[in-house]
Amino acid sequence: MPNSRPRPRRGSGDGAGAVGRDRLVARSLQSAEHCLGAQDFGTAYAHYLLVLSLAPELKEDVKETFQYTLFKWAEELDALSRIQDLLGCYEQALELFPDDEVICNSMGEHLFRMGFRDEAAGYFHKAVKLNPDFSDAKENFYRVANWLVERWHFIMLNDTKRNRIYNAAIQKAVCSGSKSVLDIGTGTGILSMFAKKAGAHSVYACELSKTMYELACDVVAANKMEDGIKLLHMKSLDIEIPKHIPERVSLVVTETVDAGVFGEGIVESLIHAWEHLLLQPKTKGENGNCGQYGKVIPASVVIFGMAVECAEIRRHHRVSTKDIAGVHLPANVTFQSPAYSCVDTGEAVEPYTTEKMSRIPGGYLPLTECFEIMKVDFNSLQELKSLAAKEPCPLSVPAVKEGMLDAVMVWFVLQLDDEHSLSTSPGEETCWEQAVYPVQALADYWIKPGDRVTMEASCQDCYLRIQSVNILHLEHEMEVIKNFTKSKDLLSLGNEAELCSALANLQTSRADALEQTCVLEPTEIALLNNIPYHEGFKIAMRKVLSSLAPEKLCQPVDTHCQDIEMSSGSEQSGTAPSTSDPFYVLDVSEGFSLLPIIAGTLGDVKPYSSVEKDQHCITLDLISEANHFPKETLEFWLRHIEDESAVLQRPKSDKLWSIIILDVIEPSGLIQQEIMEKAAISRCLLQSGGKIFPQYVLMFGMLVESQTLVEESAVQGTEHTLGLNIAPFINQFQVPIRVFLDLSSLPCVPLSQPVELLRLDLMTPYLNTSDREVKVRICRSGRVTAVPFWFHLCLDDEVRLDTSGEGSHWKQAAVVLDSPIRVQAGEELLLSVQHHKSNVSITVKQ
Repeated sequence: MPNSRPRPRRGSGDGAGAVGRDRLVARSLQSAEHCLGAQDFGTAYAHYLLVLSLAPELKEDVKETFQYTLFKWAEELDALSRIQDLLGCYEQALELFPDDEVICNSMGEHLFRMGFRDEAAGYFHKAVKLNPDFSDAKENFYRVANWLVERWHFIMLNDTKRNRIYNAAIQKAVCSGSKSVLDIGTGTGILSMFAKKAGAHSVYACELSKTMYELACDVVAANKMEDGIKLLHMKSLDIEIPKHIPERVSLVVTETVDAGVFGEGIVESLIHAWEHLLLQPKTKGENGNCGQYGKVIPASVVIFGMAVECAEIRRHHRVSTKDIAGVHLPANVTFQSPAYSCVDTGEAVEPYTTEKMSRIPGGYLPLTECFEIMKVDFNSLQELKSLAAKEPCPLSVPAVKEGMLDAVMVWFVLQLDDEHSLSTSPGEETCWEQAVYPVQALADYWIKPGDRVTMEASCQDCYLRIQSVNILHLEHEMEVIKNFTKSKDLLSLGNEAELCSALANLQTSRADALEQTCVLEPTEIALLNNIPYHEGFKIAMRKVLSSLAPEKLCQPVDTHCQDIEMSSGSEQSGTAPSTSDPFYVLDVSEGFSLLPIIAGTLGDVKPYSSVEKDQHCITLDLISEANHFPKETLEFWLRHIEDESAVLQRPKSDKLWSIIILDVIEPSGLIQQEIMEKAAISRCLLQSGGKIFPQYVLMFGMLVESQTLVEESAVQGTEHTLGLNIAPFINQFQVPIRVFLDLSSLPCVPLSQPVELLRLDLMTPYLNTSDREVKVRICRSGRVTAVPFWFHLCLDDEVRLDTSGEGSHWKQAAVVLDSPIRVQAGEELLLSVQHHKSNVSITVKQ
């Protein structure tokens, strides 16, 4: 607690009023200090508010102590769930200290914990602007910048081809008479500015995101078009005539089109636009000035698909093994990813993932030819309104290659007008990714030429849905056609949809009724498929427990650490009978984890899991039962503690943990937040000889040249944006670190060998190297644009897990340089590496 007591300054005026004020200020300061000593932070805070309202000239004197009081009082309010009071205190504080970056950052942290990410990001951004060297605020801002300005904005603005084609189509429409324009979902305002430059008389643009709206205002003003473009901070669905725009417009332009076409609500917004904001469309046969009619850019879309084999998609969406480090996964449990599970529940969530299929690790194998899924005319209100009401359309596509059916990949051709179009196929260099519909819940995924892939396509809940995907093997298809034609003459089989429906109804179902469906994130499914990860933990845990008390362990019968059968019978048991206290193992991994069950197979172990979701707890219980654990061997630790923030506690008042498993690296490739603080607490909770896993972490990196990383991190000048000045404004929101990278498929040229950059030791903190300089020798001439990095998680000195290895469930990350550095083979660069909390910064010096 700050201990300097400010002295009240005498007011400039004389008389009893000034003297009385000074006495009240002095008494309030004394009371505030007394309350702080008694840890009565709420009353102390009230006294400081009184002091600052009576004597604003004391602001600088009491600032540090006021901050301390505010933060302690806010912690109490947060613990009491008095959210409104907490936010009110911060609003009062920011009225007094509007330019205090520490208060701004703290306000953002509270908002972020409450789930108000956009608002939190705004406060972090303000704190960084107030003090660009404020490390805590920078780290917070970098982690939430994606919620302020999504990364695809940079990629899209750098897509010169996309910008040119949109500009040409808009220019053609405006020159043909469409002089009043509404831009729906304007983003940075680039399409609106295309329309204004083309000669539109009236341009209106709406944007829902507060940050993007403010950014668009700055961009439009910088390009001297603020008088010709009216920006609206609202959804297009809320625009009213004449309240917001004076009359119906003749042209709507939009690019609210995601990888699955409809995911950003284009259908709903265009239906509303045709009904309330657009002039009526020109009908066939009508003559006259087309400016008197309404139209939309893009005019239409054609959606295509292809069935593919792809090991990378498979390992993120299907658990491909039934035995994981000696733990058997029972038949009455099935794992599904969210993209598949929402098909059954009808939830209004994206029923697909997105991938840059041209860069997916390991590539993909087309199993069918490209096929058309549907066409949509955006200039037809009737067609748009009927889209959501249509019954799912059955499709049947012949296989042309043999392989494993893993997904249906989807892309589209956006027809802007009769002359200009954009394709998002994986063979095109485009800012769009492809939509991927993973195939799950089939008895057999193998397909060969002559077989058919059947599916249903629909647009429900404003999402493109590809569901009921099945394989119809050739022999089964012939049987269906034979039975089908018994009741229908072959010559009358003109209705192909009817035959497709009959084929789709022939589904191979599982013999076992599934008792538990467990929905896991793709990274969690990839973790289950990561056998070396689980085998490594099993070996390392066995070594620790053996060193503590060898007699309590089930001994391995082979090099794979298989558990031996218990002496009481032939049935394998998860734990050995013992009258002494067991080993206590706590797994605080983020998300679903099998490690507690694996620990439970090692002998007299009491494992604790920190999973939160009920379905995950039920699933782990079923797996425990299938592996013959005695009842209640596995405990769920969050049920034993009142406060989740106190997850690192003793298992009993008189016992300590033998092993604590920490999640050190996020799936994105970054270090978990506050991991060193968690490690410090964990070390105090270990029994003598107990270990934290991993015991230490090594960070590796290399120098690369990658134009892809440069263009995905910041808008490059004005050339890509056709002369419009956008880069300086959106680049305020660039972050130095790109995450969720896969180095095995990243377009880049290595300019150095990998080098060790950092050591984070969770067991012996004095070995940490959180700030060091590393010399790197250049092995190839070029331009250094980025430093990709990854980690080795060292469970001990022998067992390592490589986050960049084949089959890893982790992705990698990279620091992208502000300016490329040209280098020659043989020279050396100096890398300054710093680790602050969970943020890693790398500075390259020549």
